[in-house]
Amino acid sequence: MNFASFIANLLVPLQSNAVYAVYRAVSLTLIILMGVAALASIILVMLQPGNSQGIDALSGSSETFYGKNKGRSVESKLKMWTLICLGVLAVLAVVFFILQIDAVWGA
Repeated sequence: MNFASFIANLLVPLQSNAVYAVYRAVSLTLIILMGVAALASIILVMLQPGNSQGIDALSGSSETFYGKNKGRSVESKLKMWTLICLGVLAVLAVVFFILQIDAVWGA
């Protein structure tokens, strides 16, 4: 299959086959949801501070109030939402991969 025929196949309007129309709608929906989850994950990772403590790590770590209450901090919430977004992305990717199998659609 050359590039021109590939582009021509993309430009063909939806076939009258209802199963194919559902397949395309489900695939497009999953791709959009994966894109949103990936973008949210990237933004959440960028908002998190680094794990290294810089020069303070040389002298040892001291326990602070912020460190003791880390479970309720904004940092822990960002980490939790990052893990949730990445989990959603992984599940959507697996579902998308399974739906690409022809036997699922009865073809």
